[in-house]
Amino acid sequence: MSMFLDQVTIDVKAGNGGDGMVAFRREKYVPDGGPAGGDGGRGGSIYLIVDEGLRTLMDFRYNRHFKAEPGENGMSKSMHGRGAGDTFVKVPPGTTVKDAETGKIISDLIEHGQKIKVAQGGRGGRGNIRFATPRNPAPEISENGEPGGERTLDLELKVLADVGLVGFPSVGKSTLLSIVSKARPKIGAYHFTTLVPNLGMVTTRDGRSFVMADLPGLIEGASQGVGLGTQFLRHIERTRVILHVIDMSGMEGRDPFEDYELINNELESYDLRLLERPQLIVANKMDMPEAEENLKVFKEKLNALKVDEFADDIPVFPISSLSKKGIEPLLGATADLLEVTDEFPIYVDEPEEEEVVHYGFEAEEPAFSISRSDDATWILSGDKLEKLFVMTNFEREESVMKFARQLRGLGIDEALRQRGAKDGDLVRIQEFEFEFID
Repeated sequence: MSMFLDQVTIDVKAGNGGDGMVAFRREKYVPDGGPAGGDGGRGGSIYLIVDEGLRTLMDFRYNRHFKAEPGENGMSKSMHGRGAGDTFVKVPPGTTVKDAETGKIISDLIEHGQKIKVAQGGRGGRGNIRFATPRNPAPEISENGEPGGERTLDLELKVLADVGLVGFPSVGKSTLLSIVSKARPKIGAYHFTTLVPNLGMVTTRDGRSFVMADLPGLIEGASQGVGLGTQFLRHIERTRVILHVIDMSGMEGRDPFEDYELINNELESYDLRLLERPQLIVANKMDMPEAEENLKVFKEKLNALKVDEFADDIPVFPISSLSKKGIEPLLGATADLLEVTDEFPIYVDEPEEEEVVHYGFEAEEPAFSISRSDDATWILSGDKLEKLFVMTNFEREESVMKFARQLRGLGIDEALRQRGAKDGDLVRIQEFEFEFID
Protein backbone atom coordinates (compact mmCIF):
# COMPACT_ATOMS: atom_id res chain seq x y z
CA MET A 1 0.00 0.00 0.00
CA SER A 2 1.33 3.41 -0.99
CA MET A 3 2.12 5.67 1.96
CA PHE A 4 1.63 8.75 -0.20
CA LEU A 5 -1.82 10.32 -0.06
CA ASP A 6 -2.47 13.58 -1.89
CA GLN A 7 -6.27 13.78 -2.14
CA VAL A 8 -8.81 13.31 0.63
CA THR A 9 -12.31 14.42 1.63
CA ILE A 10 -12.96 15.32 5.28
CA ASP A 11 -15.96 16.38 7.35
CA VAL A 12 -15.65 19.16 9.93
CA LYS A 13 -18.20 20.11 12.59
CA ALA A 14 -17.65 23.09 14.87
CA GLY A 15 -18.88 22.96 18.44
CA ASN A 16 -22.39 24.08 19.35
CA GLY A 17 -22.80 27.01 21.67
CA GLY A 18 -23.80 26.24 25.25
CA ASP A 19 -27.43 26.65 26.30
CA GLY A 20 -28.53 29.66 28.28
CA MET A 21 -30.14 29.05 31.67
CA VAL A 22 -33.33 30.16 33.40
CA ALA A 23 -32.59 30.89 37.07
CA PHE A 24 -33.49 33.40 39.78
CA ARG A 25 -31.63 34.86 42.75
CA ARG A 26 -32.52 33.06 45.99
CA GLU A 27 -30.40 34.88 48.58
CA LYS A 28 -32.07 35.24 51.97
CA TYR A 29 -31.66 39.00 52.25
CA VAL A 30 -32.28 39.93 48.60
CA PRO A 31 -36.00 40.49 48.10
CA ASP A 32 -37.30 40.23 44.53
CA GLY A 33 -33.90 38.98 43.42
CA GLY A 34 -34.81 38.82 39.77
CA PRO A 35 -33.35 36.69 36.94
CA ALA A 36 -29.90 35.15 37.34
CA GLY A 37 -29.50 32.68 34.46
CA GLY A 38 -26.16 32.96 32.69
CA ASP A 39 -25.33 32.71 28.98
CA GLY A 40 -23.87 29.60 27.37
CA GLY A 41 -20.26 29.56 26.25
CA ARG A 42 -19.06 29.77 22.63
CA GLY A 43 -18.49 26.51 20.78
CA GLY A 44 -15.04 25.71 19.45
CA SER A 45 -14.18 26.57 15.85
CA ILE A 46 -12.11 24.36 13.53
CA TYR A 47 -8.97 25.62 11.81
CA LEU A 48 -6.62 24.06 9.27
CA ILE A 49 -2.99 24.95 10.03
CA VAL A 50 0.15 24.23 8.02
CA ASP A 51 2.78 22.01 9.63
CA GLU A 52 6.02 21.90 7.66
CA GLY A 53 6.85 18.55 9.24
CA LEU A 54 4.11 16.85 7.21
CA ARG A 55 4.68 15.72 3.64
CA THR A 56 1.48 13.86 2.76
CA LEU A 57 -2.18 13.67 3.77
CA MET A 58 -1.57 10.21 5.22
CA ASP A 59 -2.88 11.26 8.65
CA PHE A 60 -6.34 11.60 7.12
CA ARG A 61 -6.50 8.02 5.86
CA TYR A 62 -8.12 6.73 9.04
CA ASN A 63 -9.49 9.94 10.56
CA ARG A 64 -11.62 12.06 8.27
CA HIS A 65 -14.17 13.41 10.73
CA PHE A 66 -13.28 16.31 13.01
CA LYS A 67 -15.59 17.71 15.66
CA ALA A 68 -14.86 20.60 18.00
CA GLU A 69 -15.99 20.77 21.63
CA PRO A 70 -19.29 22.49 22.51
CA GLY A 71 -19.48 25.48 24.83
CA GLU A 72 -20.45 25.03 28.47
CA ASN A 73 -24.06 25.71 29.44
CA GLY A 74 -24.94 28.84 31.41
CA MET A 75 -25.30 28.51 35.19
CA SER A 76 -27.20 30.11 38.03
CA LYS A 77 -25.99 33.18 39.91
CA SER A 78 -25.48 34.92 36.54
CA MET A 79 -22.47 32.75 35.74
CA HIS A 80 -21.75 32.33 32.05
CA GLY A 81 -20.58 29.02 30.61
CA ARG A 82 -16.97 28.60 29.56
CA GLY A 83 -16.18 28.83 25.86
CA ALA A 84 -14.65 25.77 24.23
CA GLY A 85 -11.14 25.77 22.81
CA ASP A 86 -10.64 25.77 19.05
CA THR A 87 -9.55 22.63 17.20
CA PHE A 88 -6.50 22.84 14.92
CA VAL A 89 -6.10 20.24 12.18
CA LYS A 90 -2.56 20.00 10.75
CA VAL A 91 -2.02 19.80 7.00
CA PRO A 92 1.20 19.72 4.94
CA PRO A 93 2.47 22.76 3.02
CA GLY A 94 0.96 22.97 -0.44
CA THR A 95 -2.56 21.90 0.55
CA THR A 96 -5.44 23.36 -1.42
CA VAL A 97 -8.78 23.49 0.41
CA LYS A 98 -12.05 23.34 -1.53
CA ASP A 99 -15.70 23.19 -0.52
CA ALA A 100 -16.85 19.72 -1.58
CA GLU A 101 -20.38 20.85 -2.43
CA THR A 102 -19.66 23.96 -4.48
CA GLY A 103 -16.09 23.22 -5.63
CA LYS A 104 -15.09 26.74 -4.57
CA ILE A 105 -11.48 27.18 -3.49
CA ILE A 106 -11.38 28.28 0.15
CA SER A 107 -7.64 28.65 0.58
CA ASP A 108 -4.22 27.61 -0.70
CA LEU A 109 -2.08 26.82 2.35
CA ILE A 110 1.63 27.18 1.65
CA GLU A 111 3.60 28.72 4.52
CA HIS A 112 4.34 27.10 7.87
CA GLY A 113 1.90 28.27 10.52
CA GLN A 114 -0.60 29.61 7.98
CA LYS A 115 -4.12 28.84 9.15
CA ILE A 116 -7.70 29.29 8.05
CA LYS A 117 -11.01 28.88 9.85
CA VAL A 118 -13.15 26.30 8.06
CA ALA A 119 -16.01 25.94 10.57
CA GLN A 120 -17.30 28.64 12.91
CA GLY A 121 -18.23 27.67 16.46
CA GLY A 122 -21.79 28.49 17.52
CA ARG A 123 -22.42 31.37 19.91
CA GLY A 124 -23.78 30.62 23.33
CA GLY A 125 -27.50 30.89 24.00
CA ARG A 126 -28.67 33.80 26.13
CA GLY A 127 -29.82 33.23 29.70
CA ASN A 128 -32.92 34.84 31.16
CA ILE A 129 -30.94 37.81 32.52
CA ARG A 130 -30.77 38.99 28.87
CA PHE A 131 -34.55 39.09 28.47
CA ALA A 132 -35.46 41.15 31.54
CA THR A 133 -37.39 44.32 30.73
CA PRO A 134 -39.45 46.77 32.81
CA ARG A 135 -42.60 45.11 31.48
CA ASN A 136 -41.28 41.60 32.18
CA PRO A 137 -38.75 41.79 35.06
CA ALA A 138 -38.79 38.03 35.72
CA PRO A 139 -38.69 36.31 32.31
CA GLU A 140 -38.61 32.54 32.01
CA ILE A 141 -37.01 32.65 28.59
CA SER A 142 -33.64 31.31 27.56
CA GLU A 143 -32.00 30.27 24.30
CA ASN A 144 -30.29 27.09 23.29
CA GLY A 145 -26.81 27.45 21.86
CA GLU A 146 -26.31 28.21 18.19
CA PRO A 147 -25.33 25.15 16.11
CA GLY A 148 -21.69 25.03 15.03
CA GLY A 149 -20.80 25.28 11.36
CA GLU A 150 -20.60 22.02 9.44
CA ARG A 151 -19.17 21.33 6.00
CA THR A 152 -17.38 18.81 3.82
CA LEU A 153 -13.96 19.74 2.44
CA ASP A 154 -11.76 18.41 -0.34
CA LEU A 155 -8.06 18.59 0.46
CA GLU A 156 -5.59 18.33 -2.41
CA LEU A 157 -1.84 18.31 -1.90
CA LYS A 158 0.45 19.77 -4.55
CA VAL A 159 4.02 19.25 -3.39
CA LEU A 160 6.22 22.30 -2.87
CA ALA A 161 9.30 22.00 -5.04
CA ASP A 162 11.38 24.53 -6.95
CA VAL A 163 12.31 22.13 -9.73
CA GLY A 164 10.30 19.29 -11.23
CA LEU A 165 11.72 16.37 -13.23
CA VAL A 166 9.42 15.26 -16.03
CA GLY A 167 9.83 12.73 -18.79
CA PHE A 168 8.89 9.27 -19.99
CA PRO A 169 9.31 6.29 -17.64
CA SER A 170 12.85 4.88 -17.30
CA VAL A 171 14.64 7.95 -18.67
CA GLY A 172 16.68 8.29 -15.46
CA LYS A 173 14.78 10.86 -13.37
CA SER A 174 15.05 8.89 -10.12
CA THR A 175 18.72 8.17 -10.72
CA LEU A 176 19.43 11.85 -11.33
CA LEU A 177 17.66 12.83 -8.09
CA SER A 178 19.58 10.19 -6.13
CA ILE A 179 22.99 11.50 -7.22
CA VAL A 180 22.29 15.22 -6.76
CA SER A 181 20.60 14.88 -3.35
CA LYS A 182 20.31 12.53 -0.41
CA ALA A 183 16.92 11.31 -1.56
CA ARG A 184 16.72 7.57 -2.12
CA PRO A 185 13.89 6.92 -4.56
CA LYS A 186 13.19 3.40 -5.76
CA ILE A 187 15.16 2.67 -8.94
CA GLY A 188 14.41 -0.28 -11.23
CA ALA A 189 14.86 -1.38 -14.83
CA TYR A 190 11.16 -1.27 -15.61
CA HIS A 191 8.53 1.36 -16.28
CA PHE A 192 6.64 3.18 -13.53
CA THR A 193 9.18 2.28 -10.84
CA THR A 194 8.33 5.64 -9.26
CA LEU A 195 4.77 5.59 -7.98
CA VAL A 196 4.92 8.62 -5.68
CA PRO A 197 6.64 12.02 -5.91
CA ASN A 198 10.07 12.07 -4.28
CA LEU A 199 11.64 15.26 -2.93
CA GLY A 200 15.33 15.99 -2.47
CA MET A 201 17.35 19.02 -1.36
CA VAL A 202 20.02 19.87 -3.95
CA THR A 203 23.08 21.98 -3.11
CA THR A 204 25.40 23.36 -5.80
CA ARG A 205 29.14 23.80 -5.43
CA ASP A 206 28.75 27.54 -4.84
CA GLY A 207 26.39 26.94 -1.91
CA ARG A 208 23.03 27.60 -3.52
CA SER A 209 20.26 25.13 -2.79
CA PHE A 210 16.80 24.23 -4.04
CA VAL A 211 14.20 21.49 -3.75
CA MET A 212 13.87 19.03 -6.62
CA ALA A 213 10.92 16.70 -7.17
CA ASP A 214 11.08 13.43 -9.08
CA LEU A 215 7.58 12.98 -10.48
CA PRO A 216 6.19 9.66 -11.75
CA GLY A 217 6.76 9.07 -15.45
CA LEU A 218 4.36 10.50 -17.98
CA ILE A 219 3.23 8.85 -21.19
CA GLU A 220 1.10 9.87 -24.14
CA GLY A 221 -2.47 10.53 -22.99
CA ALA A 222 -1.48 11.21 -19.37
CA SER A 223 -3.52 14.42 -19.30
CA GLN A 224 -6.58 12.30 -20.11
CA GLY A 225 -5.84 9.73 -17.40
CA VAL A 226 -3.67 7.23 -19.29
CA GLY A 227 -1.02 5.47 -17.19
CA LEU A 228 -0.72 7.27 -13.87
CA GLY A 229 -2.70 10.02 -15.63
CA THR A 230 -3.50 13.22 -13.86
CA GLN A 231 -2.80 11.61 -10.49
CA PHE A 232 0.60 13.34 -10.28
CA LEU A 233 0.48 15.99 -13.00
CA ARG A 234 -0.93 18.37 -10.39
CA HIS A 235 2.39 18.35 -8.53
CA ILE A 236 4.14 20.05 -11.46
CA GLU A 237 1.93 23.13 -10.99
CA ARG A 238 3.93 24.53 -8.06
CA THR A 239 7.38 24.11 -9.63
CA ARG A 240 9.16 27.17 -10.99
CA VAL A 241 11.55 25.36 -13.34
CA ILE A 242 11.01 22.14 -15.27
CA LEU A 243 13.87 19.78 -16.11
CA HIS A 244 12.75 17.73 -19.09
CA VAL A 245 14.75 14.49 -18.92
CA ILE A 246 15.11 12.63 -22.23
CA ASP A 247 16.72 9.25 -22.93
CA MET A 248 19.05 10.34 -25.70
CA SER A 249 20.27 6.80 -26.34
CA GLY A 250 16.91 5.73 -27.79
CA MET A 251 17.62 2.29 -26.40
CA GLU A 252 13.91 1.46 -26.04
CA GLY A 253 13.21 2.18 -29.68
CA ARG A 254 11.68 5.62 -29.09
CA ASP A 255 12.70 8.78 -30.88
CA PRO A 256 14.06 11.37 -28.37
CA PHE A 257 12.52 14.33 -30.19
CA GLU A 258 9.12 12.67 -30.39
CA ASP A 259 9.33 12.01 -26.65
CA TYR A 260 10.10 15.69 -26.09
CA GLU A 261 7.10 16.84 -28.11
CA LEU A 262 4.72 14.29 -26.60
CA ILE A 263 5.52 15.25 -23.01
CA ASN A 264 5.14 18.97 -23.76
CA ASN A 265 1.80 18.27 -25.42
CA GLU A 266 0.64 16.46 -22.28
CA LEU A 267 1.73 19.38 -20.08
CA GLU A 268 -0.10 21.80 -22.37
CA SER A 269 -3.24 19.64 -22.43
CA TYR A 270 -3.30 19.45 -18.64
CA ASP A 271 -2.71 23.14 -18.01
CA LEU A 272 -1.63 25.66 -20.63
CA ARG A 273 0.16 27.71 -17.94
CA LEU A 274 2.70 24.92 -17.41
CA LEU A 275 4.42 25.94 -20.65
CA GLU A 276 5.05 29.38 -19.13
CA ARG A 277 7.61 27.83 -16.82
CA PRO A 278 11.22 27.91 -18.02
CA GLN A 279 12.37 24.50 -19.13
CA LEU A 280 15.83 22.97 -19.40
CA ILE A 281 16.33 19.89 -21.56
CA VAL A 282 18.41 17.17 -19.92
CA ALA A 283 19.88 14.76 -22.48
CA ASN A 284 20.54 11.73 -20.30
CA LYS A 285 22.41 8.46 -20.90
CA MET A 286 25.07 10.12 -23.05
CA ASP A 287 27.46 7.27 -22.18
CA MET A 288 25.40 4.89 -24.31
CA PRO A 289 26.09 4.06 -27.99
CA GLU A 290 24.39 6.27 -30.59
CA ALA A 291 23.63 8.94 -27.96
CA GLU A 292 25.95 11.50 -29.56
CA GLU A 293 24.41 11.00 -33.00
CA ASN A 294 20.90 11.18 -31.59
CA LEU A 295 21.77 14.41 -29.74
CA LYS A 296 23.00 16.00 -32.97
CA VAL A 297 19.75 15.13 -34.76
CA PHE A 298 17.74 16.25 -31.72
CA LYS A 299 19.35 19.70 -31.71
CA GLU A 300 18.73 20.12 -35.43
CA LYS A 301 15.02 19.40 -34.98
CA LEU A 302 14.95 21.62 -31.91
CA ASN A 303 16.44 24.56 -33.81
CA ALA A 304 13.78 24.11 -36.47
CA LEU A 305 11.20 25.05 -33.82
CA LYS A 306 12.72 28.50 -33.35
CA VAL A 307 10.43 31.35 -34.35
CA ASP A 308 13.25 33.19 -36.15
CA GLU A 309 17.01 33.09 -36.46
CA PHE A 310 17.45 35.67 -33.71
CA ALA A 311 15.58 33.65 -31.09
CA ASP A 312 17.61 32.19 -28.23
CA ASP A 313 18.60 28.56 -28.45
CA ILE A 314 16.72 26.20 -26.17
CA PRO A 315 19.32 25.02 -23.62
CA VAL A 316 20.24 21.32 -23.78
CA PHE A 317 22.47 19.75 -21.11
CA PRO A 318 24.02 16.41 -22.03
CA ILE A 319 24.67 14.33 -18.92
CA SER A 320 25.34 10.80 -17.81
CA SER A 321 23.80 9.90 -14.48
CA LEU A 322 25.86 6.71 -14.40
CA SER A 323 29.25 8.41 -14.78
CA LYS A 324 28.00 11.72 -13.22
CA LYS A 325 29.28 13.74 -16.17
CA GLY A 326 27.63 17.09 -16.92
CA ILE A 327 25.83 17.23 -13.57
CA GLU A 328 27.42 20.38 -12.16
CA PRO A 329 26.76 22.59 -15.22
CA LEU A 330 23.13 21.44 -15.14
CA LEU A 331 22.72 22.27 -11.45
CA GLY A 332 24.42 25.65 -11.86
CA ALA A 333 22.16 26.61 -14.77
CA THR A 334 19.12 25.46 -12.81
CA ALA A 335 20.10 27.59 -9.80
CA ASP A 336 20.72 30.59 -12.09
CA LEU A 337 17.30 30.18 -13.65
CA LEU A 338 15.59 29.94 -10.27
CA GLU A 339 17.13 33.26 -9.20
CA VAL A 340 15.40 35.11 -12.04
CA THR A 341 12.11 33.15 -12.06
CA ASP A 342 9.23 34.26 -9.91
CA GLU A 343 6.71 31.91 -8.39
CA PHE A 344 3.72 31.02 -10.52
CA PRO A 345 0.47 31.48 -8.58
CA ILE A 346 -1.81 28.49 -9.04
CA TYR A 347 -4.94 30.43 -8.26
CA VAL A 348 -5.07 34.02 -9.44
CA ASP A 349 -7.18 36.30 -7.28
CA GLU A 350 -9.26 38.82 -9.16
CA PRO A 351 -8.01 42.35 -8.45
CA GLU A 352 -10.26 44.31 -6.17
CA GLU A 353 -11.38 47.72 -7.35
CA GLU A 354 -10.40 50.42 -4.89
CA GLU A 355 -12.25 53.63 -4.16
CA VAL A 356 -15.27 52.45 -6.15
CA VAL A 357 -18.56 51.97 -4.35
CA HIS A 358 -21.37 50.07 -6.01
CA TYR A 359 -24.87 50.70 -4.80
CA GLY A 360 -27.51 48.18 -5.69
CA PHE A 361 -30.15 45.87 -4.34
CA GLU A 362 -29.17 42.30 -3.59
CA ALA A 363 -32.08 40.02 -2.87
CA GLU A 364 -31.66 37.98 0.28
CA GLU A 365 -32.32 34.29 0.30
CA PRO A 366 -35.83 33.48 1.57
CA ALA A 367 -35.94 32.82 5.30
CA PHE A 368 -38.14 29.76 4.78
CA SER A 369 -39.73 27.52 2.19
CA ILE A 370 -42.98 25.55 2.33
CA SER A 371 -43.60 22.11 0.87
CA ARG A 372 -46.05 19.32 1.51
CA SER A 373 -45.35 15.68 2.34
CA ASP A 374 -47.25 12.61 1.16
CA ASP A 375 -49.32 12.56 4.35
CA ALA A 376 -50.53 16.15 3.67
CA THR A 377 -48.35 17.64 6.43
CA TRP A 378 -46.95 21.10 5.71
CA ILE A 379 -43.13 21.08 5.81
CA LEU A 380 -41.26 24.24 6.79
CA SER A 381 -37.55 24.49 6.01
CA GLY A 382 -34.85 27.10 5.53
CA ASP A 383 -31.55 27.95 7.21
CA LYS A 384 -32.83 30.99 9.13
CA LEU A 385 -35.99 29.22 10.27
CA GLU A 386 -34.18 26.06 11.34
CA LYS A 387 -31.62 28.10 13.26
CA LEU A 388 -34.41 29.81 15.22
CA PHE A 389 -35.98 26.41 15.85
CA VAL A 390 -32.78 24.81 17.15
CA MET A 391 -32.09 27.75 19.47
CA THR A 392 -35.58 27.67 21.02
CA ASN A 393 -35.97 26.06 24.46
CA PHE A 394 -39.27 24.21 24.11
CA GLU A 395 -39.28 23.27 27.78
CA ARG A 396 -40.33 26.83 28.66
CA GLU A 397 -43.74 28.12 27.68
CA GLU A 398 -42.50 31.68 27.28
CA SER A 399 -39.80 30.48 24.88
CA VAL A 400 -42.43 28.62 22.84
CA MET A 401 -44.58 31.75 22.66
CA LYS A 402 -41.54 33.76 21.60
CA PHE A 403 -40.87 31.26 18.80
CA ALA A 404 -44.52 31.55 17.67
CA ARG A 405 -44.11 35.34 17.47
CA GLN A 406 -40.94 34.90 15.44
CA LEU A 407 -42.76 32.64 12.96
CA ARG A 408 -45.47 35.23 12.60
CA GLY A 409 -42.87 37.95 12.11
CA LEU A 410 -41.29 35.94 9.27
CA GLY A 411 -44.67 35.81 7.55
CA ILE A 412 -45.08 32.06 7.83
CA ASP A 413 -48.69 32.24 9.07
CA GLU A 414 -49.79 34.31 6.08
CA ALA A 415 -47.79 32.16 3.65
CA LEU A 416 -49.48 29.00 4.92
CA ARG A 417 -52.91 30.59 4.52
CA GLN A 418 -52.09 31.56 0.94
CA ARG A 419 -51.01 27.99 0.24
CA GLY A 420 -54.37 26.71 1.48
CA ALA A 421 -53.56 25.63 5.03
CA LYS A 422 -56.65 25.12 7.17
CA ASP A 423 -57.32 25.12 10.90
CA GLY A 424 -56.02 21.87 12.39
CA ASP A 425 -53.53 21.02 9.62
CA LEU A 426 -50.23 19.57 10.81
CA VAL A 427 -47.08 21.61 10.31
CA ARG A 428 -43.59 20.09 10.68
CA ILE A 429 -40.21 21.69 11.30
CA GLN A 430 -37.55 18.99 11.25
CA GLU A 431 -38.96 16.41 13.73
CA PHE A 432 -41.26 18.82 15.55
CA GLU A 433 -44.97 18.87 14.66
CA PHE A 434 -47.71 21.30 15.70
CA GLU A 435 -51.22 22.25 14.54
CA PHE A 436 -51.93 25.26 12.39
CA ILE A 437 -54.49 27.51 14.07
CA ASP A 438 -56.17 30.06 11.83
